[in-house]
Amino acid sequence: DDGQFQCITGTFLLTEGDDEPKEGEEDPAEPTGCGEGVGAMCNCLQGIPSEPVSFTTLSCEPDKPSPPRKASGTKSSLVLQWKAPCDNGSKIQNYILQWDEGKGTDTFEQCYYGPQKQYRLTKLSTASRYSFRLAAKNDMGVRYVSIEVVHIMTSCSVPAPPLSPELIQSGVTWLCVRWYRPAGSPKEDEISYVLEMEEEGSVSERRTHTAFVVAYNAEGKSNPSGVSEFTTAPDRPGCPCRLAVKGKPHPTSFRLTWDPPKDNGGSDVTKYVAELSEGFSGCSWNQVYSGSAVECVCDGLSPGCSYQARVHCISAGGESPLTEPLQVQTPPVPPGPCQPPRVIGKPKAREVQLRWAPPLVDGGSAVSSYSVEMFAPQMEEGREVYQGSEVDCTVGSLLPGRTYGFRLRAANKAGYGPFSERSEVTTGPGAPEACRPPHVTCKSPTCAVISWETPSCNGAAVSEYRLEWGAAEGSMQMCYTGAALSHEMRGLLPATNYFCRVQAVNVAGVGPFSDAVLCQTPCSVPAPVSNVHALREPLLYSPSTCLGLRWEAPCDHGSEITSYLIDLGERQPILTGPVTKYIIQNLQPDTTYRIRIQALNILGAGPCSHTFKLKTKPLPPLPPRLECTASSHQTLRFKWGEGPAKAQPTDSLQYHLQMEDKSGRFISLYKGPCHTHKVQRLNESTSYAFRIQAFNEAGEGPFSTVYTFTTPRSPPAPLKAPRVERVDESCEVSWETLPPMKGDPVIYCLQSMQGNSEFKQIYKGSATSYQLPNLSSSTEYRFRVCAIRQCQDAPEIIGPYSSTVILLPPRVDSPGVSGTTGSKAAEAQKPKRSMTDEQFSFLIIALLAVTSILIAVAIQYFVIE
Repeated sequence: DDGQFQCITGTFLLTEGDDEPKEGEEDPAEPTGCGEGVGAMCNCLQGIPSEPVSFTTLSCEPDKPSPPRKASGTKSSLVLQWKAPCDNGSKIQNYILQWDEGKGTDTFEQCYYGPQKQYRLTKLSTASRYSFRLAAKNDMGVRYVSIEVVHIMTSCSVPAPPLSPELIQSGVTWLCVRWYRPAGSPKEDEISYVLEMEEEGSVSERRTHTAFVVAYNAEGKSNPSGVSEFTTAPDRPGCPCRLAVKGKPHPTSFRLTWDPPKDNGGSDVTKYVAELSEGFSGCSWNQVYSGSAVECVCDGLSPGCSYQARVHCISAGGESPLTEPLQVQTPPVPPGPCQPPRVIGKPKAREVQLRWAPPLVDGGSAVSSYSVEMFAPQMEEGREVYQGSEVDCTVGSLLPGRTYGFRLRAANKAGYGPFSERSEVTTGPGAPEACRPPHVTCKSPTCAVISWETPSCNGAAVSEYRLEWGAAEGSMQMCYTGAALSHEMRGLLPATNYFCRVQAVNVAGVGPFSDAVLCQTPCSVPAPVSNVHALREPLLYSPSTCLGLRWEAPCDHGSEITSYLIDLGERQPILTGPVTKYIIQNLQPDTTYRIRIQALNILGAGPCSHTFKLKTKPLPPLPPRLECTASSHQTLRFKWGEGPAKAQPTDSLQYHLQMEDKSGRFISLYKGPCHTHKVQRLNESTSYAFRIQAFNEAGEGPFSTVYTFTTPRSPPAPLKAPRVERVDESCEVSWETLPPMKGDPVIYCLQSMQGNSEFKQIYKGSATSYQLPNLSSSTEYRFRVCAIRQCQDAPEIIGPYSSTVILLPPRVDSPGVSGTTGSKAAEAQKPKRSMTDEQFSFLIIALLAVTSILIAVAIQYFVIE
């Protein structure tokens, strides 16, 4: 009926009947407008519902009404009211009210029949019970099934005063009071009570309160009862105030003080209880005081510990809450004495390792550091050798075989504690002391004798000595070990600085090295010359008749080299100065020489170098003849020598062609083995100077004499095809104009060909047009033109002819058409019937290119297949 349809699957039967609906269900007979539709479903696939069909159920008797209720009443009257029930499709016409007339039986009589929904009954008995039931009626009838019966009382007279209230139990903020029903009041009378106190129901702070009771019903209030007095119970006191430490805490005690609570709960405090907990967790609390005083002393504490204190009080009302814990820190004391330090491992010669345990009493604060004092032999006062937080240390810089004393103390926040007892330690034997610097004596430039003295042995005899020798202080190597006090070094270099040092060894170890001693061997003749090679700068000399030598200067052995002696075998030796390169001249070309070099100083001549061979190169080639084989106004082609046809594959002969620039310098144009070269980008009618040289492995030959070649004048540029226009029996030919060429005037030559004859000159001059008269009306004419450069001191230079233009004979179309019109028509057809030489050449080249491309594609296709 709300416009929405619900899906119902299966078979559904709509019935009509008078059966009462079950509890919680709607009455099926209630007239209702509904719409129903049918839909089909198969395998979770739902079809379209059918068209809806509307129907309305039939009307029936009204529902049973709710029981009537008492709207008002007096001792002799009652006013009843009720609500209309569901009419089930037919309007309710009358209500039927029945009662038992106060007899208390199951027999009911009708007391009202009508459409109103309230009714007043009068002339009733006081404080009596009446039973009522109600039914509704419409056109369909009355439904009497399960009509509920309700019982209603009439009012009584004003109640009598109740007795005074009695106290059952009292609390801190509450009172439990009871009273009794007024005497003579019937049980059916609904009596209410009002308990009144002097303070609107407030009960607190253990005080006396007065209270009385008033009874009332529908007829009015009774007189108040007698007044009773009640007293509340005392409350527990509040927590003590201002918990604090009095004075400064001591390491083992402090004084705790507090104030009484501000609220004692209505009774005096009888006892205070103080509790103490160690640490900040507050897990375990111990009672340290119980009494009536407001302070106490907490003693027997540990120094440097944290405590929490709290206090509560007790009275007749109970125990107060605990105060907030008070944090108290006892000050620490210096730690107690430590055990003497002990030695770890075997004492070494120059150091001992000590270890100790923390003190048994730390003074209430963690040990932050330790201090170790050492007493050296024959010293009354000790000196601190360690201070830190570790429980071990290593004492170094000791002397072997000595007895030392050590004592220890610990420190915390409060300061240092007392020293421990002294412990004594004896160091073991040590390695020898450092030797004194050795003494060096040079016997020759290559031999030296080193000697040294025995050092302090530190309790163990020296078993051997170790001698180090080297050319640098930081890279000396061991050269001798043994028990002797001297050693001889051989194979030294003259005039060279050497360093040496020595150390002693015993059963306890190796002593330190002595200071390094510097010694210098005497000077000697120079060392042999090495690394002799030819100079890499052949331009400084002629390699055919000279040999350039270069060598590295040998060691002079302490005396500066004054000269070098070059031995050439059969030739006279050559004496040079203190140089490292020399050019030997006046030698034979293509000849091998055996050479040795020897260095000299004031002490004599050093040994000769190894013999090495050097060969002079052949004489360089002579320059070839330079010829100009072809020339144009912008290029020159040169040729020299015998030509590439006669050159052998292994021939190393090459050429260098140069040209003189505007500043007079010769610049390189070509360098290589070819015999021809083309010079481009030149200016017309200009003289250029050239020279050439030949070179091979023997070197570069001399340059040739300077050749001068001049470029010819350039011809005029080609002209475009001339323009031809027929005028009656003549035609006018015109062409473009060229400017003068470097001051040379330009004239033009016009040629004409009539029919299949040859071209003949018809005009030569400086004009750019020409009119040809007396043309034949049946002959074809061809024209071309060229430019001619008139040189002042040279013959004329004729330029290329332009492309040919054709003048066709006039076409006679029909009578009445003028000759001028036919001439113009012939000229109009002229471009279509002729093709220039350039266009024809371009067409041929294009056809060849397309043919080549097609052939290449076909070949590639067949190869792939």
